Amino acid sequence: MIRYVDPIYRPPSEARSLILQATIGCSHNRCAFCVSYQGKKFRVRPEEELFAEIDWAGEELPGLRRVFLADGDALALSARRLTRILERLYDRIPTLERVTAYASPQNLVRKSIGELEQIREAGLTMAYVGVESGDDEVLERVDKGVTADEMIELCQKPQHAGIDLSITVILGLGGPRLSQRHAAGTARVLDAIAPRYASALTLMIEPRDPPFEEVFGDPEWRPLGPIEILAECRLMIEKIDADGINFHANHASNYLPLSGDLQQDKPRLLESIDEVLSDPAAARLRPEWMRAL
Repeated sequence: MIRYVDPIYRPPSEARSLILQATIGCSHNRCAFCVSYQGKKFRVRPEEELFAEIDWAGEELPGLRRVFLADGDALALSARRLTRILERLYDRIPTLERVTAYASPQNLVRKSIGELEQIREAGLTMAYVGVESGDDEVLERVDKGVTADEMIELCQKPQHAGIDLSITVILGLGGPRLSQRHAAGTARVLDAIAPRYASALTLMIEPRDPPFEEVFGDPEWRPLGPIEILAECRLMIEKIDADGINFHANHASNYLPLSGDLQQDKPRLLESIDEVLSDPAAARLRPEWMRAL
């Protein structure tokens, strides 16, 4: 059977996937906004444990089509080890169609395009990358560990290797002072990466050590209100020129659910936001008690 080290996190689109913890925690684990792995020390699962769970899944879960490799960045594993895991998955689960994982920028640094091609050929179909922002000051203040241009370069590597990307950005991350720069810079980064999927979450501050505000270190920072968040989202969508991005801002953290293909659905997305901005009192925004990570 599958044994987990709680808590477990997975992307919303992996709701029907079997989650396998190839690693525990996150090897970076310093992002100021993230509470997911604060209580976990990063470590790699013993291969024999993981293989036993894969074998169990192959016997007990007939028809299984999707697997998500947890925790925060399974791509911290070597290309050789990932390849062995992927080969075991597809060998033991004949109905398997796709395997995905989170990928931190730091671990994309350590992978060559050749190694990523090897991982793709073994069956990793998509990686989820938290870009968060396209503004260098915001990225530095949240301790992301890379600049915007480095993020672009790193995210192009898996795409050159044939691995689809799902990019996540965070609305409200820069506060009011950096809001426009955050939106415009994030649009620039998404344009340069042109991922297959892009999702916008809205910042929700949870208790952590050290606190978000302490790490961010800007006395002018404050959380943005719903209308400010939507104005920021509007500016970002307006400035994205890349075509073919499947865009979503319908996560439980978002005030206004949005979903569509860019550039095809850009006018509709902007119109939906404009309706709220023109008459906030009449807008049906998600109330605070319904928002969640």
